[in-house]
Amino acid sequence: MFKKILAAVVTLAFALPMAAQAAPIVIKFSHVVANETPKGQAANYFKKLAEERTKGKVKVEVYPNSQLFKDKEEMEALQMGSVQMLAPSLAKFAPLGLKEFELFDLPFIFDSYEELHKVTQGPVGTKLLKKLETRGLIGLAYWDNGFKVMSANKPLRKPEDMRGQKMRIQSSKVLDSQMRSVGAIPQVLAFSEVYQALQTGVVDGTENPPSNLYTQKMHEVQKYVTMSNHGYLGYAVLVNKKFWMGLPADIRATLEGAMKDATNYANSVAKKDNDDAMAGVKKSGKSQIINLTAQEKAAWKKAMDKAHQQNIGRIGAATVKEVYAVTGYKP
Repeated sequence: MFKKILAAVVTLAFALPMAAQAAPIVIKFSHVVANETPKGQAANYFKKLAEERTKGKVKVEVYPNSQLFKDKEEMEALQMGSVQMLAPSLAKFAPLGLKEFELFDLPFIFDSYEELHKVTQGPVGTKLLKKLETRGLIGLAYWDNGFKVMSANKPLRKPEDMRGQKMRIQSSKVLDSQMRSVGAIPQVLAFSEVYQALQTGVVDGTENPPSNLYTQKMHEVQKYVTMSNHGYLGYAVLVNKKFWMGLPADIRATLEGAMKDATNYANSVAKKDNDDAMAGVKKSGKSQIINLTAQEKAAWKKAMDKAHQQNIGRIGAATVKEVYAVTGYKP
């Protein structure tokens, strides 16, 4: 009898680790935008690749539209390990003491995706991601959302048209000074609250890539959209460092490959989605599209250059100088 009991215990002892190994590794991937946006599509594409390539050893649970956390809460949740993966906007890193990332908020610093990718896919971008490790995070990639347009209930054709307008921004000292440089009143609001704020007049306008504007139906409560392309909105895909380094090496390598392919996908769909979104805005007839001439755009750039001068010291003169050298920006 004793031998039978011992045999059963030994069998159970071996069975429990095998059962534990059979359970998939769960990655909770939280983000604040809709599934239809470039970030939403890329998150779901990463999920597909990760689950296929690990043959079910990893399960990625994607939570869009602030289902788990609002954008003000998500970074703390990642650091605590409540979620394992995020793709926050680059403006979110300043509260962590990493003000260098606010260079991406500088207006008109990138004239094209080509200039942008020289930074995000080059030495400067890599060096910035390494800084996250001191905060218990690992940066895996940069994902584009696109270049921002402005919306309001009055036409915004000249910088002076912004005077007195309450404009929603993300929490960013650079974006704050950008808006103040043209006389606007910046208002920090969570992304999930913007539509209602526009609808009720809490804010007068906003800045967003067209895909965000369209999927959140902001164009339905904004009479004008100005094609300023004045700023960039992008994300860094982050993981909790303790979680990531605790993964088996083969699983981590597989996920890194999946992330590389998901990044190529994210960046390839960003421009197309923004073009499609603007076509949707135009087709709706709810917002009038304002296309700036080269001279009008130059006036905006000149006015907003104050934001560069006011924030070089904050971001770090050396970092800004590196980016200027890559992009050819001239103050």
